[in-house]
Amino acid sequence: MTSNKRNWKPQTALVHAGTLRSGFGETSEAMYLTQGYVYDTAQAAEARFKGEEPGFIYSRYANPTVDMFEKRMCALEGAEDARATASGMAAVTAALLCSAKAGDHIVAARALFGSCRWVVETLAPKYGIEATLVDGTEIANWEKAVRPNTKLFFLESPTNPTLEVVDIAAVASLADSIGARLIVDNVFATPLQQKPLQLGAHIVVYSATKHIDGQGRCLGGVILSDKKWIDENLHDYFRHTGPSLSPFNAWTLLKGLETLPLRVRQQTESAGRIADFLAERPEIARVIYPGRADHPQAAVVKRQMSGGSTLICLDVKGGKQAAFAFQNALDIVLISNNLGDAKSLITHPATTTHKNLSDEARAELGIGPGTLRLSVGLEDTDDLLEDIEQALKAAR
Repeated sequence: MTSNKRNWKPQTALVHAGTLRSGFGETSEAMYLTQGYVYDTAQAAEARFKGEEPGFIYSRYANPTVDMFEKRMCALEGAEDARATASGMAAVTAALLCSAKAGDHIVAARALFGSCRWVVETLAPKYGIEATLVDGTEIANWEKAVRPNTKLFFLESPTNPTLEVVDIAAVASLADSIGARLIVDNVFATPLQQKPLQLGAHIVVYSATKHIDGQGRCLGGVILSDKKWIDENLHDYFRHTGPSLSPFNAWTLLKGLETLPLRVRQQTESAGRIADFLAERPEIARVIYPGRADHPQAAVVKRQMSGGSTLICLDVKGGKQAAFAFQNALDIVLISNNLGDAKSLITHPATTTHKNLSDEARAELGIGPGTLRLSVGLEDTDDLLEDIEQALKAAR
């Protein structure tokens, strides 16, 4: 096993950390496509199931390739332990449900991905877990929502799709003061540009489908926290409900991690240029981008993020008709509900990712009929700017 040296920079850790080599000494990580494992003796099997002997038991619990991915994510995030899941939503659901029981209360920022809101608003109450949604950008709103039975805080930052930024340190401090835990969905920032655990968060979740794979190949998720919380809360939930990541997807995600810094750096640089371009266009009513001085939470961005984002939120003048015309006129940028991909992708949240919310709920989040979410890819920035310019002209 390659050691996780603390002085390694992210670029080095993402190539080497947690590597487990077989006796063949392979360069690339091995893909262990196996369901189960063989024991030398019946006594060895008993000892392994008792936890007295290290080793793997069943790939629903743990697998060497998945273990490498988890350890590499720990090295990047600065976490003690991790569990990889079959998708980002499996990670979110597991983190929430294993932390709460009937009679507990969750406070969540209202600006969440549609499926995350469904878990908080619809699924959790079915198990007797109460939930309150707040405008997460003001710490006073979190304070007012706290009840004696509040056990969890949950937020995204930046948020999907309007790129609001929540003060993670402030919310984490409040959670500590009442004995609650803060779960942060860090997908939009990536683990390279924001470190929630260093800001005081207790649990971090990712859809590894996004930037970590970042090439449109597979689904995956990961939950990171301290070892004690994972052992006492997540371990049994994970073992018995089976949201585990496949070894093939884990291997694919390991390959994605090797190039993550290069991709995110290029995508962020391009996104910054495109956001500045869009802000000057007469066809655009609003641009929200964490790297710009006019971002609504610019001071918080500067304090807790080391870079901008690969995502841009924009409002096209003329509502849904103009937004659709703009999307349809794009040549390079593809219409898709995914994000964090090598290909630039654009989404109309009101009719896709957030379509199940009421008009009032979307309005509260700042999602209008002309709102679009642009995920900037790895194409040449000048080509993207030309494509966007011609599409804006076509949408007038």
